[in-house]
Amino acid sequence: MTTIPVFNPATGDMVAEVPAGTAADVDRAVAAARAALPAWAATDPLDRAAVVGRIGAGIAARTDELAALITAEMGAPVSLARTAQIRFPVAVAQSFAALAESFAWTEEIGTSLVVREPIGVVGAITPWNFPLQQIVSKLAPALVAGDTVVWKPSEIAPLTARVLAEIAAEAGLPAGVFNIVYGTGDVVGEAISAHPGIDMISFTGSTRAGRRIGSVAAETVKRVALELGGKGANVILDGADLDVAVPHGVAMSFTNGGQVCGSWPRLLVPVHLQEEVVERAVAVAETYTVGDPLLETTMIGPMASEQHRDKVHGYIERGIADGARLVFGGTGRPLEKGAYVRPTIFADVDPASAVAQEEIFGPVLTIIPYRDAEEAVAIANGTTYGLTSGVFGPDEEARALARRIRAGQVDVNGGHWNALAPFGGYRQSGNGREFGRFGLEEFLEVKSIQL
Repeated sequence: MTTIPVFNPATGDMVAEVPAGTAADVDRAVAAARAALPAWAATDPLDRAAVVGRIGAGIAARTDELAALITAEMGAPVSLARTAQIRFPVAVAQSFAALAESFAWTEEIGTSLVVREPIGVVGAITPWNFPLQQIVSKLAPALVAGDTVVWKPSEIAPLTARVLAEIAAEAGLPAGVFNIVYGTGDVVGEAISAHPGIDMISFTGSTRAGRRIGSVAAETVKRVALELGGKGANVILDGADLDVAVPHGVAMSFTNGGQVCGSWPRLLVPVHLQEEVVERAVAVAETYTVGDPLLETTMIGPMASEQHRDKVHGYIERGIADGARLVFGGTGRPLEKGAYVRPTIFADVDPASAVAQEEIFGPVLTIIPYRDAEEAVAIANGTTYGLTSGVFGPDEEARALARRIRAGQVDVNGGHWNALAPFGGYRQSGNGREFGRFGLEEFLEVKSIQL
């Protein structure tokens, strides 16, 4: 059997191997999913939801084990792995389990009965940055909807998949409803996207890969939901509480090593506030300890792979070469061993430059000055992306500006994450929505029965 090695990015050591799946493996997984579909689709939605609730409880019960695997495979600091990397999927599973009871599975519209039914077999393809969160965000609504699932986890971070499969089985999920095929995107991902036995693709990852999946899936006219890249803007207005806005903005750039599609790597500030914001941002950045992800004090671990470290480091070099003012961090390795980069802050950044336009996916914050609200909106909307953004300032003014930002989610003055609110992108950040009622509807077909 051909295998794929899994490396610990903090040490460079191989920690595991997983099978290198083939198109034939996808065929077998799809056959199992199709065989299990009729019975699972016919199961009462509340019973399906109860299984999802037990999956969430099972994840919570194995927090330490799952956190250790995530730290080993992609380098998330263990404190973050136990919190965001585990608590988010638990909350998502619980939210969908609770939603089933109030969801309008059928409704009467005039003389028609509108029925929501499972879409069928879902092909799920997920990335490495939040390996458990990303699949639960797809698996939970798909299972509540009555679908069966074929999942390809990232070959970089595949280790939690086995544990999740065990949890699902212990929760009472019937055989064949949830199937895992390890492998690479160009083999297993392509086979899933093209497979005529798969009715829907739900993908989270890069915009480049999303374009390819959409193209391949179009041949069989299946539904495609894409949650892709981002280049979020954090707009600080006059009158904003800088004691809140700046630390929050740095956190939204550096958390998980900046390897977050919903991060805010662009910090937009009024020209006259730039130097104060720079000073504050640097002071906050200095508190972000870089080091061994197994240490509780570490806030930024390694990048998920040496290859990705090289990419992020290349962007730092590009920012310097293009004339952005380096105010913190820069080139070079902060540690002799491991896929680490120095968390970096640039000021006086040209909004048209590469570091302000392209998704770096690392701890690189670009501070961009603006002259007025019109220019701030133009800069915020001036990339090909539209996933998340933030606005800090007087409430009424901040809310008005948030409405003008072309992004699927905009936080105002540090608004909290809501597992029931829709999440997804505009433009090349994708299509479709995750979480809550909107996320459940993605995995359902709508039938009109005329009476």
